[in-house]
Amino acid sequence: MITVVGAGIAGITCARALQAAGQQVVVLDRGRLPGGRMATRALPTREDRRVDTGASYFTVRDPEFQAIVDDWAARGLARPWTDTFAVLRDGVLVERKTGPVRWSAPGGLRSLVEDLATGLDVRGDRHVRSVSAGLVDGEPTDAVVLAMPDPQALEVLDASLQHERAALSGRSWDPVLALVARWPERSWDWDGAFVHGSEVIEWLADDGSRRGDGAPVLVAHSTPSFAATRLVDPPAAADELVAGVRAATGLNEPEQVQHVQRWTYAKPVGTREATYFLGEQRVGLCGDGWGASKVEAAWASGAALAQALLA
Repeated sequence: MITVVGAGIAGITCARALQAAGQQVVVLDRGRLPGGRMATRALPTREDRRVDTGASYFTVRDPEFQAIVDDWAARGLARPWTDTFAVLRDGVLVERKTGPVRWSAPGGLRSLVEDLATGLDVRGDRHVRSVSAGLVDGEPTDAVVLAMPDPQALEVLDASLQHERAALSGRSWDPVLALVARWPERSWDWDGAFVHGSEVIEWLADDGSRRGDGAPVLVAHSTPSFAATRLVDPPAAADELVAGVRAATGLNEPEQVQHVQRWTYAKPVGTREATYFLGEQRVGLCGDGWGASKVEAAWASGAALAQALLA
């Protein structure tokens, strides 16, 4: 039995590869559903829409990941979104930047992780508290995979796992608050926008464009410094977030603030060259804290750790 703790794309990818190779695998996650930071929240609106409140999109470079994305696209689970984002400063569009195609999912990014999890034994609402050599919360296991942000992994790793703890120590993670708000109509002409010069807002995503239904809904991600002092009560920051969005875009007041999501460990500061860690005690570490902090990198991290475990 191999126990994977964390049902984001890295953990699910790792579990899927291990099971495909004939291993018995169980996936445990503190959340009710798989997805991790590819989170999609169903909001009670007139359309009963799902909104991506975590990762905003993903890009594709790896041929193996491209094959998976092509399959998602053929089945209508994923769609190419845009290759151009705006840059905003003080309510003015100052530049448009073109880059790689960003992909989205009509059913929300969580739906892609759920698709990868098909056929796996995924157990939600399981808050793992202790991992040591061959044991998860005192239950025996042949190997353990921790697919989660470094600080959360450090909380559960036993003090005896010194090499594993050393591999995670000394790295900071930025927090983010994500605001979901709806306007009477779509009055902006960009799909996504980087915000410069704001102490409150760092990034804006047009969820109607991203989802493909044209809904006048924006998801705004705060700056780490703004989020850091407001993690205890995220909804209380809604007014400041809205004011930040209005200052950055020149938009009027939204007709509805639908949600404020807290991400205490939204993204690691800097990158690691290593894509995973596997110690002699068969405790492995993977996720978007390994390699570049991107959806594709998290997928690659989980896939690489699975191959290392099988070897």
